[in-house]
Amino acid sequence: MFRHLPLYDVATARAIDRAAQVALHLSEYGLMQRAGAAAWRVLARHWPQARRIGIVCGPGNNGGDGYVLARLARAGGCEVFVRRLPDGEPRGETAQAAAQAWREAGGEVQVFDGTLPAADLWVDALFGIGLARPPEGSARTLIEAVNAADADVFALDVPSGVDADSGHVPGVAIRAARTLTFLVDKRGLHAGAALDRVGALEVDDLGVPESIVAAHSPAARRVRADALAHWLPPRDADSHKGDFGHVLCVGGEHGTAGAIALAAEAALRAGAGLVSVATRAAHVAMLLARRPELMVRGVEESAEFRAACERANVLAVGPGLGTGEWGRALLEAALASGKPLVLDADALNLLASSPCAAPDAVLTPHPGEAGRLLGISTTEVQSDRFTAVARLSAKFDAVVVLKGAGTLVAAPGELPVVIAAGNPGMASGGMGDVLTGVIAALRAQGLGAFAAAVCGALLHAAAGDAAAAAGGPRGLLASDLFPHLRRLANP
Repeated sequence: MFRHLPLYDVATARAIDRAAQVALHLSEYGLMQRAGAAAWRVLARHWPQARRIGIVCGPGNNGGDGYVLARLARAGGCEVFVRRLPDGEPRGETAQAAAQAWREAGGEVQVFDGTLPAADLWVDALFGIGLARPPEGSARTLIEAVNAADADVFALDVPSGVDADSGHVPGVAIRAARTLTFLVDKRGLHAGAALDRVGALEVDDLGVPESIVAAHSPAARRVRADALAHWLPPRDADSHKGDFGHVLCVGGEHGTAGAIALAAEAALRAGAGLVSVATRAAHVAMLLARRPELMVRGVEESAEFRAACERANVLAVGPGLGTGEWGRALLEAALASGKPLVLDADALNLLASSPCAAPDAVLTPHPGEAGRLLGISTTEVQSDRFTAVARLSAKFDAVVVLKGAGTLVAAPGELPVVIAAGNPGMASGGMGDVLTGVIAALRAQGLGAFAAAVCGALLHAAAGDAAAAAGGPRGLLASDLFPHLRRLANP
């Protein structure tokens, strides 16, 4: 099993909370006190100069955490002021106890009146994991006021307004400089729009033993670039090119040769022993001039394509393929070949128009392509990326890489994987073509479909991060990844 960091959904996080209370003989208030103390430690470590602390507290236990923090910060010498919503008086016994302890320590609670005083730091303790709908009314106004304040924001557990299960932000949400999440990491903090709201993320287990957490199954796994060595061991000294597979890249309709060129070179840079290209005859000379290590074949009919794919171990189909008769014929021949497939771009658009199972394939859609494959809008895909990738995997009986902020990899019978790498500079033309070639190369080198998809998406994203670090994300080109792919593929 690859090295991973478990991520949990809200229901499981709450179950772990209850199990911890029982196992440790703690009251709910006792665990809340641990959360508040953890928040005070993080605040003191990251904002040691902050003397005026503003805390916005909601009516639930997230607000209770804020009241505990307020009391500890005041005892630590800070000037602390607490604001709550007009209808935000603590509702549960635990939150009420925390608010009462704050008042008994000399603190005050004022109702938000539309304005906020100046502060060195604002703490968000409004809703945490308890809100999965757009904040409305005074809650919306308060979140907007905190975001507009001239100070950092420190979010407790989850930035208010972020769905902790999906990462969706259905309305306004806190934009935190740092988030401290309690007990376990939540999967929604690592996907989609949440990535713009969470800031730097820390997890505090509140002293709960690992054995209690391990008794509950995670909802997803997260992998970082330091896991690449798991799939990419050093090569034997007596290796030869035949050991590392033969990838055939299929695509490049008239006018789109660049897409298949990027996929093919990526397959070489990710370590495939041999890479061939099946494309329009008009593109052969250009592709050979660009990268003479490729074996390029002009293919105008499906019979020529069948001959071209006989020697290949893996087919990478879709970059620049087009959706005309030529592209459709090549995709149908690829699906009938019995070879492992990586399908992207126009191969996915053609598949959307004629859906069929692809049990030995890796599909790599962006959100728009995912929507077409599922028959829903891009907005619906982005509102719950975890559900979308699971539906795609089930519908096509295939491994699916849902590209985007917090790329997800899913497969039948596997926990979804979140790729903890990548940056906004990778939102540019050709990046998906490079990913197609990378995954195909890893399949050709012997990795199974799911492992190749996870490793390939991680390698691709890590190369994008390295390329962005060299000159910034704006203006990043897909071909800028090539030298970093080679380096990172040799961990």
